[in-house]
Amino acid sequence: MADKIQSIRGMNDILPADSPAWQFIEEKLRQLMQSYDYDEIRFPIVEKTALFKRSIGEVTDIVEKEMYTFEDRNGDSLTLRPEGTAACVRAGIQSGILVNQQQRLWYMGPMFRHERPQKGRYRQFHQMGVEVYGLDGPDIDAELICMTARLWKILGLSDSVTLQINSLGTPASREAYRSLLTDYLETNKSLLDEDSLRRLQSNPLRILDSKNPAMQEMIEQAPRLMDHLDDESNVHFTRLCAYLDSVGIAYEVNTRLVRGLDYYSKTVFEWVTDKLGAQGTVCAGGRYDGLVKQLGGRDTKAVGFALGLERLISLLEQDDLEKHYNYPHAVMLMMGERAQNAGFSLTEELRNAVPDVRILSVCGGGSFKSQMKRADKSQAEIALILGDDELDNNTVTVKYLRAEQGADKPQQEQLSQQQLIALLTEKTQ
Repeated sequence: MADKIQSIRGMNDILPADSPAWQFIEEKLRQLMQSYDYDEIRFPIVEKTALFKRSIGEVTDIVEKEMYTFEDRNGDSLTLRPEGTAACVRAGIQSGILVNQQQRLWYMGPMFRHERPQKGRYRQFHQMGVEVYGLDGPDIDAELICMTARLWKILGLSDSVTLQINSLGTPASREAYRSLLTDYLETNKSLLDEDSLRRLQSNPLRILDSKNPAMQEMIEQAPRLMDHLDDESNVHFTRLCAYLDSVGIAYEVNTRLVRGLDYYSKTVFEWVTDKLGAQGTVCAGGRYDGLVKQLGGRDTKAVGFALGLERLISLLEQDDLEKHYNYPHAVMLMMGERAQNAGFSLTEELRNAVPDVRILSVCGGGSFKSQMKRADKSQAEIALILGDDELDNNTVTVKYLRAEQGADKPQQEQLSQQQLIALLTEKTQ
């Protein structure tokens, strides 16, 4: 017997029992994007490696350790996308849709990072991202935050997540702060762990985001970026807070919430939870006004966010995912060869007449008892039974499987095709 081939560690199958939860979330995300009039964009899962080296930065864990990079047959270095923003910018520049235009875009799909797999962090994971181009005011920043807050409300997760916000200032003000921070960290060099020592010169702001307990007191006493913002950034942040206050969105100002790359500016935000262990960030976003120019486009203001679908699934699992499963409305049972032929065509006619109906056809025949077992296992509301008697009378027997029927609704009844269509239409509304 040949050896069984297993899936790649950290790249998981989504099995039929799990798919309804994914479909539920994906549909809610699409509806949310439509309600804000955002347009979907789709781009390849493979890009030139240079795109991510230039956008994410060569001295980062993602580029140095986590990207799936390979040479194709032409000798070109290609990478499975580790995130969506750079690919979205590349597509926007290449197509010309960012030139003197405002774009509100969204995308959804798999991303890839070679990390140590753990709950909420996988080597193939799925993200939904939103990117806005050509708008620079705090009102669009607030709109994205409102959008995410609305999503939590739709999913029933408002009590499970907390909004944290901060301002990174402009590149110029941040550069001045970076020098001040580096001097402070140098004086406390003996307290830095290995990762922080590596970041000290290349990416010191990321040290502020360290979760190392031994460094927390030192980090708390570090100079705060918020205290060194330029006037423009201060006004932008104050207006952002006013927008959030006006719609009743609660937030915490987290002065340690940072991004390490130069193209980030002003607003940064994260939705975090304490229900997923170490993987507490469910959604992260902010301004990246410098990235379009850095990737070869014109100077373009930009803001966006990304959220992890696996982490949303994990949060919803704690709230009974079974309610999102779309069980069939009806199961068609066919007794005998004559009924098999007639039932096949009848089922298609019912699907034509009631497009939203979900009918499971019991294929393969079998005894009435075995077919009823399959019908009951399907969790369908009704069984449609077709046999010789029904064919002779041009009816279908409807057996109610789930709810108790009252005196005006027997456990079982015979209906004409038109009556059956009316019943199925009622069940899909």
